[in-house]
Amino acid sequence: MERDPRDTPHVLVLVGATASGKTATIVRLATWLPVEVISADSRQVYRYLDVGTAKPTVEERQRVLHHCIDIRDPDQSYSAGEFAADALSLIPAIWHRGKLPCVVGGSGFYIHALCYGLFEAPPAPLLHQVRRQLQLRLQREGRDRLYEELCRVDPELAARYSDRNPRRILRALEFYYATGLPLSHAHRLYPPREPPFVTFWVGLHWERAQLYERINRRAQWMWEHGLVEETERVLAMGYPPDSPGFNTHGYAECIAYLRGELSEAEALARMQQRTRQYAKRQLTWFRRYSHIRWIPADPDPAVTAERLYLLLRTWLPETLRESLP
Repeated sequence: MERDPRDTPHVLVLVGATASGKTATIVRLATWLPVEVISADSRQVYRYLDVGTAKPTVEERQRVLHHCIDIRDPDQSYSAGEFAADALSLIPAIWHRGKLPCVVGGSGFYIHALCYGLFEAPPAPLLHQVRRQLQLRLQREGRDRLYEELCRVDPELAARYSDRNPRRILRALEFYYATGLPLSHAHRLYPPREPPFVTFWVGLHWERAQLYERINRRAQWMWEHGLVEETERVLAMGYPPDSPGFNTHGYAECIAYLRGELSEAEALARMQQRTRQYAKRQLTWFRRYSHIRWIPADPDPAVTAERLYLLLRTWLPETLRESLP
């Protein structure tokens, strides 16, 4: 007997660079489709950090239910594997509620972990012990010394981490010292798996100059609408400056500004530059997925949402299309 396509969850994966309008688009898509969002944003998981992570507004969350937001304190970690486990439990529940699960975000590694899986990590107690030793070394020796070490033990991965993000360096080194295997080799040893759901990947495309202008304007807006005050408030709550939640463009510059290391103009300019660099890395990551259908984004998110909806109509199962407007 032929299987009812409604038994297998269908998932929209909406990707794009930071500031490309993914949230605004998906909220307006709800005009035509019943949707729920699983946020694939590694920064929006943190409580209290709202302005600098561009979280959906209260109104947007009232219109469309968002998952995987505000689920960690700023000093807690949250991995791609944890995201994949959370999302895998959410998808069938959303689907059986009669809504379309939408994985929306720019954290490509999170989305890859969900859709294609990751290799099995070493035992948690061992990782914890190694991580603690490396964190102490990071404080004593600095990230440049640990990056040099990564260049020796896993040059392939080090080349991809040229921004010297300490969280990524620590993760790569802890895996190496816990297993004796370079993380880049482990990625090749464990081939991708097919997800237990049907995916439809769509990307929002902007011309580079337009995207960078949007990034610059949004950073300026954040700075003028409480980013510095938010950073001060969370620091005053007792969360240290090296907390995972602060490890992103915007907060790092705010902390430098509050310490007197940068002027306001210098901090904003550096935030804009780092965000543009991050967007470039995001787009490089997503180019590896040839199945992404890129659609032109429009300054009016309602226009972009309509383009997305028309594209989705050709993909959703016929039994579901019958009820659509």
